[in-house]
Amino acid sequence: MEVIVGRAVIEGEATGELLVSPEPLSFWGGYDYHSGEITDRRHALSGQIAAGRVLVLPFTRGSSTTTQVLLEAIRAGTAPAAIVSTEADAFLALASIVAQEMYRRTLPILMLSAEDCARLRTGTRVRVEGNLLRIL
Repeated sequence: MEVIVGRAVIEGEATGELLVSPEPLSFWGGYDYHSGEITDRRHALSGQIAAGRVLVLPFTRGSSTTTQVLLEAIRAGTAPAAIVSTEADAFLALASIVAQEMYRRTLPILMLSAEDCARLRTGTRVRVEGNLLRIL
């Protein structure tokens, strides 16, 4: 079992299949919190369902509305199981922190190097454990 060490932005544990994006995503207008579908029709993952999967993004695009959309997805149970990124994103972190307080649900967020993220492939089953990404 391979283990990649990163930095936990929001600690937690989650298991799921990777859904790897080569490009950033805007949750506002690009993610349907009702279904977990990536709805940005210009995005490489358009039409894919991220709900329950470990979503890998180089970074996000957008503003504070990211927090609103992701928080609603967490509440609805349609959020990714965890998010892995190359950059810490305050809006993603804020959604996870508020969800912990309001709904007692955790969305782990893990930061990895660009090199480690580039090695990840959609469909690979992984487990996020704090600052570790375990390839199962």
